[in-house]
This record gives sequence, C-alpha cells and structure tokens, in this order.
Amino acid sequence: MVLKEKERSVIEDLQNQEKSCMEKYAKYAGLAKDPELKALFKELHKQEQKHYDSLGQVLSGTVPDCDCNDSAGKDYSPKATYNDMTNSDDKQNDAFLATDCIGTEKLVSGEYNSDIFAFGKSNIRKLLADIQIEEQNHAEMLYKYKTANGMA
Repeated sequence: MVLKEKERSVIEDLQNQEKSCMEKYAKYAGLAKDPELKALFKELHKQEQKHYDSLGQVLSGTVPDCDCNDSAGKDYSPKATYNDMTNSDDKQNDAFLATDCIGTEKLVSGEYNSDIFAFGKSNIRKLLADIQIEEQNHAEMLYKYKTANGMA
C-alpha cells in the first residue's frame, strides 16, 4: 500500500501527537502522588505507544487489524484515594494532571475525527476511528478517576 503525500503527512502528524501523549503520560506518572493515578498514566502510556506503533505500520505500508474496543472507558472503575473533603496539595496536584490530560485527549480525539476524512482506504479509516474511540476512552477513564476522588 502506498500513501499519497497528504495521507503520509497526516499520519506523521498524528504519530507526533501520539509521541507527545506518550511523553506526557510518562512524565505525569512520575509526578502523580496517588498510586492509582500513577498506574492509570502508565496504562495510558502503553496504549498511546500502541497507537504510535500502529501509525508507524501504516507509514511502512501495512494497516494493522484493530479491535474496535469501546469498553475500556465504560469498564474502568478507579479506587478512590481522596474524598470530597480532602483538599491537600497532593490532591490538587493530581487533579491538575488528570484535568490537563483530559484536555489533551479531547484535542487528539478531535484531530482523529477530522483527519479520518483524508483517507479513501476503508481499512485506514477504520484504524483511525478505532484510535479515536480509544482516545475518548482515555478521557473517560481520567474523568472517572477525578469523579471517584472528589475532583470533578
């Protein structure tokens, strides 16, 4: 499979977004105070790495199969560390990190939503749609973390 110049550029841009997400999650895993949030950031880092690798495969000429998993966000049930009455520096730090990542996921999800229309090949569109759903799942998981910990 050969990509058109515009398609290659779109995939490269998306891959750069995924790389930024990976770097953010790795950094934030080190900054988070709550072990539950650290674990979530590490998991999301792995998922962003998968997205990055999938886009790399497209650039190499193959489109990986996708699982179209839309249940990760729905099934996520975080353990609460903080409560509504807690207002510690640690809670404020973790709330900031989670909120910042929700904003990032919204932006990345929107990019996929727009960029999908640059492609005529249905298997690439399906892969990008799958990644877009997974980005939405990431935001949902982060929001559930915030809700469980009295941050939302």
